[in-house]
Amino acid sequence: MGEFESVILIVIDSLGAGELPDAEKYGDKGSNTLGNTARAVGGLNLPNLQKLGLGNIIRVQGVPPADKPLAAYGKMAEVSAGKDTTTGHWEISGVILDKPFPVFPHGFPAEIIDEFEKRTGRKTLGNEVASGTEIIARLGEEHMKTGYPIVYTSADSVFQIAAHEEVIPLEELYGICRTARQMLTGEYAVGRVIARPFVGRPGAFRRTPNRHDFSLEPPGETLLDRLKEAGLAVMAVGKIEDIFAGRGITDAVHTKSNMDGVDKTLECIRQDKRGLVFTNLVDFDSSFGHRNDPGGYAAALEELDARIPEITGLITEERLLIITADHGCDPTTSSTDHSREYVPLLVYGPKSGAGINLGIRNSFSDVAATIAEIFGIKTETGTSFFGQLLGDGR
Repeated sequence: MGEFESVILIVIDSLGAGELPDAEKYGDKGSNTLGNTARAVGGLNLPNLQKLGLGNIIRVQGVPPADKPLAAYGKMAEVSAGKDTTTGHWEISGVILDKPFPVFPHGFPAEIIDEFEKRTGRKTLGNEVASGTEIIARLGEEHMKTGYPIVYTSADSVFQIAAHEEVIPLEELYGICRTARQMLTGEYAVGRVIARPFVGRPGAFRRTPNRHDFSLEPPGETLLDRLKEAGLAVMAVGKIEDIFAGRGITDAVHTKSNMDGVDKTLECIRQDKRGLVFTNLVDFDSSFGHRNDPGGYAAALEELDARIPEITGLITEERLLIITADHGCDPTTSSTDHSREYVPLLVYGPKSGAGINLGIRNSFSDVAATIAEIFGIKTETGTSFFGQLLGDGR
């Protein structure tokens, strides 16, 4: 295969590929984000992902198995406890968590909210489990009158703070989030504090693309840390920088949408730096999965599929493309939360072992182990599938 100069790793946020064996423990029995979305819309039209082998991974209505897939294909199980974005991305980077981040199904304890209000100098609204769009619609007018930020959470480990951009300017909102991040440690160490800015007037509020995530730092060295230490580029596209708290990253660019994420990914590839381009396409999760919108989810997949030739067109013999996901978020179930699922795995390159079935991987960290082997870096977790790509049976 020759020496690889770069790996392009694209995470289709929330594109689960069927329930994991322990899904019932998480309330996710029957979840299958990709398969159920396809059925809900009467079949997906994904000719380019189909050619790579997406339909060879699981049954997907409208996406039949390819006779000769252009990519190696498989699916991966999550070992870490949990089903959130941070846990999934950290495992992809080689860090496995043995216990999930804390969740607060009844809102945050009074001592947390009291301290938060004391430190920020503002009272708060909400403090409940809620859908972001719903709570903004319900409390947005009161927020505009009082200036009190809206605090809410979900089934995920998040402390979300919503504020109108004309009431609490973005930089102040980000500062409030940093205050929360500093507070939320120990038993209250949520995975992410999320700024949720919105605009508009009562009855017509809408969230803006200026969301910002403030994550915990990973508890151990990640693949990103080791690539950076080795002098390689780690180019983060989308919310990757937020998920890793800025650690192990040499270049970062945030994005406004899935298609902006594709544009920025293409720009990073063209910079031709030796190392990793790591992209998260968040709209699948935030705009469609959590909102139980299979039609929107399907349309977003078809929009991405139309861009696949642009991406694969830049994958030379010195480059490798890996497409996967971080968890599920089935838009067809009654839940609006993430789902505990396998994730798809597609690995494409002119000499990357087209048509090889990579099987069911035991951990997302197999991606980290593979990339580490490509660049001659050691990892403690995961099993590399680099040898299978080479065809040597490893």
